[in-house]
Amino acid sequence: MNKEFKDSIIEMNKLYGLPINDKPTDLGVDRLKNFKKILTEEIQEMDEIIKKYENIKNSEMSEEEKLEILTAISDVFGDIVVYVRSEALKYGIDLEEVLKIIMQSNFSKMGADGKPIYDERGKVTKGPNYWKPEPKIKDMLKSKLELK
Repeated sequence: MNKEFKDSIIEMNKLYGLPINDKPTDLGVDRLKNFKKILTEEIQEMDEIIKKYENIKNSEMSEEEKLEILTAISDVFGDIVVYVRSEALKYGIDLEEVLKIIMQSNFSKMGADGKPIYDERGKVTKGPNYWKPEPKIKDMLKSKLELK
């Protein structure tokens, strides 16, 4: 049986007795502070991966060492996604819908010539037709709360 990711997160939250809200729900500042602390811990796991890279010259890295690093990176990315998706469920946020809106906004970042614009770090920057996703996210949340 092939479950949707969201369904697995619902099952996990139920199993661990974590909140599941089907409408957007304010859980207060303490919940958000705890989320930030835990997410920061997950992100800090990357420091160990960075240390591994720095201790091995890339040209001297064995295939096994590359695989270990890629495994560690995959684990960190996966843990972050699972944690964020679980937290969204606690808040009753339709994360899939939020992501659709954000992706539409990301596609609006293109330059006037239709090509992406990058900063010095390689991050895509906002082009002339960029629109912020927050108003559409707000409208989506309002509709879930049945607010006018």
